[in-house]
Amino acid sequence: MKYTRLSKEQLQELHPEFINFLATQSITGSEWEAIKRDKPEVAEEEIDIFSDLIWEGVLAKVAYLENISAQHMHLFETAEKEIRLISVKVMNPNIDLQTQEGFSWFRKNWQSDFVEYLTASKAYTADPSKDKFELIQQGAVITKGELFRWFDQIIEN
Repeated sequence: MKYTRLSKEQLQELHPEFINFLATQSITGSEWEAIKRDKPEVAEEEIDIFSDLIWEGVLAKVAYLENISAQHMHLFETAEKEIRLISVKVMNPNIDLQTQEGFSWFRKNWQSDFVEYLTASKAYTADPSKDKFELIQQGAVITKGELFRWFDQIIEN
């Protein structure tokens, strides 16, 4: 397995897609029930293959990721050949960017001496999808990139 198995809830959400996946392998509903009952290890393998296929599809479409903690924002853009990073560090220990109040403080004080910025980029390894997945495993979430683009525009000007 390349990624992680989808959760029971995720599999339930993707039930129609899973049925189509089984159909592409000529497995009917009754055959699937028999596989689950008689060969649970084969059923587990099928779920793992399906999970990897779903992850591959999702990761291929990821353009932006964010990992926000109390005092840091790591904003990623997954460009064609590299991952670009804008890192924001708040040096006020009383501010928590994960709260409404903390983020409001940040919006008013983003240019103050209490905020540091860093930009970087890193070429992908041989497997860009795996690189993106590792960021998700570390706590990043897929976003539309509004924060990244806003900071990127400010940094360029």
